[in-house]
Amino acid sequence: MKTPPILVVNTGSTSTKLAVYHEEEPAGATTLTHAPGTGRIWEDFDGRLERIRSWARTQSGTYRAIAAIGGLLRPLEGGIYRVTERMVADARANLQGEHASNLGCAFGQALAGEFGCEAYVVDPVSVDEFEPLARYSGHPLISRRSLSHALNIHATARRIARELGREIEQTRMIIAHLGGGISVAPLAAGRIIDINDASSDGPFSPERTGGLPLQPFITLCMEGTRSETELRKLVMGGGGLLAYLGTTSAMEVEQRIEAGDQAAREVFEAMAYQISKEIGAMATVLRGSLDAIVLTGGLAASSMLTGWIRERVEFLGPVIVAPGQDEIEALVQGVLRVLRGQEAARDY
Repeated sequence: MKTPPILVVNTGSTSTKLAVYHEEEPAGATTLTHAPGTGRIWEDFDGRLERIRSWARTQSGTYRAIAAIGGLLRPLEGGIYRVTERMVADARANLQGEHASNLGCAFGQALAGEFGCEAYVVDPVSVDEFEPLARYSGHPLISRRSLSHALNIHATARRIARELGREIEQTRMIIAHLGGGISVAPLAAGRIIDINDASSDGPFSPERTGGLPLQPFITLCMEGTRSETELRKLVMGGGGLLAYLGTTSAMEVEQRIEAGDQAAREVFEAMAYQISKEIGAMATVLRGSLDAIVLTGGLAASSMLTGWIRERVEFLGPVIVAPGQDEIEALVQGVLRVLRGQEAARDY
């Protein structure tokens, strides 16, 4: 007799991706969409939960575990965490910021209560494995934060380590997650020991500005023509390719370049240039000792973008292009390691 399946919950701002897995085998999946609303992530929690419950009941009457996306919680070591009341309270308080991933653990808690199982989050956004020097910003009023695409970065690091025939603890690599936000991380023994905050630092991306020159940005803030909400939107959601070219689609940008649009080419190459600079900077964290530079995330499917990056950084070490990200599979694999006794679940 099969053991009960694992239910996976991955929350986004306008959708919830759900999947059911029997061990590593997918047995069902769906994406529930909903209207954006006012942008307050908790406003329709009950309505979203009921739709998730309804679908989950059609797939199975019982579940072995709930695997939920982790959000902007307290700074945490990488790993798998049991969902607790304190975790849900911190998520509901938007402890380190308001983000749709905060919903994951609360959905997990409610579903675990209904189906009589444990709920877990895997490598949440707030994974913090910084070394002390990485926390300095330049002023004691502000510390650098570790908020990143930790789930995909850690999952990719494990996969690449296997491909290299090594234990992850024996590797040193830079992983650049290239998506709507861009995170570039040096990993030592599988730990993210530094990273740019993709919400306010590093390279510009399809919709984010990345790091901006501070003095001009302060002037922009003090002009009084934009509200705080508008300024935050300018930095995260209204910057990058969208601001320069009016689109967040790398495919569209490539088509424009192929049609002879030189402005589009320069902007796209500038993004590659900034990503390459960030990789170079993070190489110094590892003192130039690298097993691989890994380009992952949705944008890694662009051979034009990754080609430009490769030209600039391959002198540092082998470049591996691993397009895409599979958060659902990464969540399943994390929870399976706990259920199989390969890794201990952590307490929040």
